[in-house]
Amino acid sequence: MNKIKTKNTQRTKSEAKAEAILKGAMKEFLANGYAATSMDKVAKTAGVSKATVYSYFGDKESLFNALIQNLAKDKFQTAMILPESESAEKEPKLVLQQLATKILENGMKDRTFQNFIRIIIGESGRFPELAQAYVNNLAKPAIKMLTQYFKSHPELDLPDAEAIVRVFMGTLVYYMMLQELMHGKDIIPLESDRLVNTLTDLITANKGK
Repeated sequence: MNKIKTKNTQRTKSEAKAEAILKGAMKEFLANGYAATSMDKVAKTAGVSKATVYSYFGDKESLFNALIQNLAKDKFQTAMILPESESAEKEPKLVLQQLATKILENGMKDRTFQNFIRIIIGESGRFPELAQAYVNNLAKPAIKMLTQYFKSHPELDLPDAEAIVRVFMGTLVYYMMLQELMHGKDIIPLESDRLVNTLTDLITANKGK
């Protein structure tokens, strides 16, 4: 019993250190960008030694990838999971409306997420692997999940499910970028429900024909 408690305590301490490093890294990347952030700065902000940072994450790219994976896991679980029991019973249009609304609400209210995306986009020219890590960890799984959902509903009569998914996701991402990241909401405002309703109407227009 004592051995189990010791292992659990060690695991808890290890997880706490990893979380502290990730939080410290996020602060540094947001404040300084990818290129100007050093493992020394991350260690200082996290309250651990540089050796500890390296032992947990190896190098700066691996640490940044871990942040992306952590962010992707959080965003995917929050906004992209379709409960099988609910999505199987509900009308596809309603499922898509709820999903689109969750994605927009989740992304547009989270300033840390938006600022992190700015870093990925801004650094993608010099460090394309950072953007690719985002695509692999968040965009790719989302496209796969939604494509499977569309294919499971042949009544939608979609000629190319994957292409439709990219239209769906691309519309939402562009809306968030234009409204929030590029500060367009004061110049060309558009209510999110108008976008969501129009988008889902277009996708489900052929249903039942």
